[in-house]
Amino acid sequence: MNTHVGSENWNQAAALYVRMQVFVIERNISLKEEFDSLDQDETIYVVVYDDEKPIATGRYHQINTETIRPGRIAVLKEYRKRGLGKVIVKELESRGKSNGCSKSVIHGELSAAKFYEKLGYTVSSDVYEEDGEPCVTLTKQL
Repeated sequence: MNTHVGSENWNQAAALYVRMQVFVIERNISLKEEFDSLDQDETIYVVVYDDEKPIATGRYHQINTETIRPGRIAVLKEYRKRGLGKVIVKELESRGKSNGCSKSVIHGELSAAKFYEKLGYTVSSDVYEEDGEPCVTLTKQL
């Protein structure tokens, strides 16, 4: 397995493939909700590949000079429970640190909050709905 971080068209296509499989097909999130204004030509994605097959992804978004917002973190069903989500989050955090950021904010589904807490995030909001799912905001100092 290898990991690539970048905005190349082929890497973006790989990221969108994983998200399509996980969020749209598996989770029934609508296309319009899943693919939003942050998915642009210059958007940076982390993608883990098994040979040439994209199997996990996450999207990098820098909110301001100090804060990143990792998002759209997804792992194909048959590759879950192998630590790939952690690999994605760590890569996104590393990118943020290299850009001088000191804080990470994640809008995570309530069902994923414990996963993020294991990575050092703290719940910093009440439960709210996003894309039809109950979510919380989680924060971490980088």
